[in-house]
Amino acid sequence: METKNYLKVFNDLWGLIQTPFLKLNDAEISVVTLTLAIIIVIISLQLAKKLSHLTKYFLNAKNVDSGVSDSLAQFVKIITILLGIVLSLNTLGFSLNSLAAISAVLMVGIGFGLQNIAQNFISGLIILIERPIKVGDIIQVGTTTGKVLDIKVRSTIVQTRDDISIIVPNSKLIAEEVTNQSFSSSNIRLHIDIGVAYGSDLELVKEILLTVAQNHPEILKDPATDVIFKGFGSSSLDFDLRVWTYQIWEQERVCSEIRFEIDKMFRDKHVQIPFPQQDVYIKQLPQQH
Repeated sequence: METKNYLKVFNDLWGLIQTPFLKLNDAEISVVTLTLAIIIVIISLQLAKKLSHLTKYFLNAKNVDSGVSDSLAQFVKIITILLGIVLSLNTLGFSLNSLAAISAVLMVGIGFGLQNIAQNFISGLIILIERPIKVGDIIQVGTTTGKVLDIKVRSTIVQTRDDISIIVPNSKLIAEEVTNQSFSSSNIRLHIDIGVAYGSDLELVKEILLTVAQNHPEILKDPATDVIFKGFGSSSLDFDLRVWTYQIWEQERVCSEIRFEIDKMFRDKHVQIPFPQQDVYIKQLPQQH
């Protein structure tokens, strides 16, 4: 008798938790389906975390760029969680057709509200896949010039020479013209403009400029330094000293050091650096009465 009573109580309890307590369209939610849905969500969260770690570990073992591995790991995590949510809703009785309709409505709303974020996200994926910009590159976008510190999915962090970090939206790096000084080579050619006075020994000027460049420890021998006579200015003979250096980040310092040395050697060799002058001719003095 007691066994029959226990079975009856169990059957009644099982029937109770299977009885829907909420109906939404075709979905009939009971304690059992709700519990299963919660379990599926919890499992998907844990699985997403594990898959994300495995993806990152696998990509790092293949020496994939850290920005790419982080983005792909995050993408795997998001997809796993979304699949878990869809499966849990299906367990509750929501049909996939209704879920698709709801998703379409939500996506339209999100598209209008989060258009800028979505644009930056897609631009970030393009940057991480195509890699026109990498961590450590020296870039110029708009009026901002600096070194790329980190490339995230939504934005890129650029550090200027004044040690200021600027957060640049990824969409700006895709839509606008970007100058990447270290994209194809780790070297850069610098142009240093010099003007000397009319009547100067031009061969001596060329020799001084080449000597200064060759003596600088951070100027490359190959490609060779070149001196270009640009033309006859209004008050000077204009030259362009073209040098190659591996110091892309320190190019301003290198140019400054070369200018200091040029000025010193010009003084030693008595080569004058002119300044603008104007001659005023008075054709006729006013007559005094």
